[in-house]
Amino acid sequence: MTFTFRTVDALKDGELLHSWVTHPKAAFWMMQDAKLEDVERAYMEIAADEHHHALLGLQGGVPVFLMEKYDPGRRELVGLYEPRPGDVGMHFLVAPTDTPVHGFTRAVITAVLAHLFEDAAVERVVVEPDVDNKAVHALNEAVGFVPEREIQKPEKKALLSFCTRERFLAATGVAV
Repeated sequence: MTFTFRTVDALKDGELLHSWVTHPKAAFWMMQDAKLEDVERAYMEIAADEHHHALLGLQGGVPVFLMEKYDPGRRELVGLYEPRPGDVGMHFLVAPTDTPVHGFTRAVITAVLAHLFEDAAVERVVVEPDVDNKAVHALNEAVGFVPEREIQKPEKKALLSFCTRERFLAATGVAV
């Protein structure tokens, strides 16, 4: 599967993102009760933040997933772990569908990590999914993430996990 990336436009993409983040399958995104204006505001704030970026993943020009990358030493994980040079934080959300394609979500997370590791400055990807999100823990492990420990964030108990370029290559065979 081939994906391309483009920056989220909070107003142009707001309705699409709202439909994704409020969908029951996106419960771990924690925006179930968000109004359209809340989603637009959240992504305008990300667009204005030099340490946080939102991208849409496209397949054949059609948006099929959302990816966020952030500086974990300045956003999300400040004071919760010891950041290293070359760390980048990541979130991803696959668009809800009534016709799931086997292997699609794994292809998405693989593409997301390959995109992040294309930046030579990135040494390690950091994630902090909810401890109860067992499906994403399995996906993370499949692409090379190693859990370190549980951490308490303001909004959730999270599993802090790391993936190096070497672990990603070993797990996926994708060289970047």
